[in-house]
Amino acid sequence: MPLLNIVLVEPEIPQNTGNIARTCAATGARLHLVEPLGFTPDDKKLKRAGLDYWHLLDITYYASLDDFFRKNPGGSFFYFSTKARQVYSDVHYPDNCFLLFGKETAGLPESLLHAHPDRCVRLPMRGEARSLNLSNAAAVGVYEVLRQWGFPELQNYGRLREFDWDAD
Repeated sequence: MPLLNIVLVEPEIPQNTGNIARTCAATGARLHLVEPLGFTPDDKKLKRAGLDYWHLLDITYYASLDDFFRKNPGGSFFYFSTKARQVYSDVHYPDNCFLLFGKETAGLPESLLHAHPDRCVRLPMRGEARSLNLSNAAAVGVYEVLRQWGFPELQNYGRLREFDWDAD
């Protein structure tokens, strides 16, 4: 299965990180958290938002953004930002790509975006809206990558509890 990495740079709201952790658990994406965090890893709100999926996570913590890049050399990095000029769905995402998302109040550092303009992507939205919720933006990014990859090893069907689809 191809490897997908979600990177949260200095996330501030535990519920957002918990929701993203749940998305990672459901899709097999690895989660990378870059400090400082706006909460502790044992925060009740974080755990509640992630429900009982924590055992399904592959999660790594980093002391800083420099530490993250030092420990993940040669990765294909994509920077999600409202400041980007390229639409997220116009990009090809290779195996072992990293989708980076910034903190809720400020996004990713502008110096990082400026240094990699061809790797900056945005979710289109109305001009009056500042941004989407971080966990929603991450879910959109994750599922675009998985769509491009054909949803590898993911269940593509559901079942009714009281009825059999094939009985009709």
